[in-house]
Amino acid sequence: VQLQASGGGLVRPGDSLKLSCEASGRTPSTMAWFRQAPGKEREFVAGINLSGVRKDYLDSVKGRFTISRANAKNTMYLQMNSLKSEDTAVYYCAAKPQPGITTTGAAYYYWGQGTQVTVSS
Repeated sequence: VQLQASGGGLVRPGDSLKLSCEASGRTPSTMAWFRQAPGKEREFVAGINLSGVRKDYLDSVKGRFTISRANAKNTMYLQMNSLKSEDTAVYYCAAKPQPGITTTGAAYYYWGQGTQVTVSS
């Protein structure tokens, strides 16, 4: 499985942005978004199961970010609203063939190349 992330950019605080992650090959069971800000460790942002019913979020993005997927397109999305400067990071999509959302990056087999999100006035 190969993952291709896209949609990052430079936006102002309060703006919205939508990230996409297209998977090639077999549809992964679990997909997730992680992010890494300069000088900080990578952190789990959001995860989604195969059916799209189960979702999990980092506390600081709950109510602002929405994860979704379109299995017919083998694509996962992250709608980010009310962006804050602290959301600035490189965002990575990740996937694993097993069910079960986990916040541990090491559990994910497949990773995309990352897309930069910068929130600045």
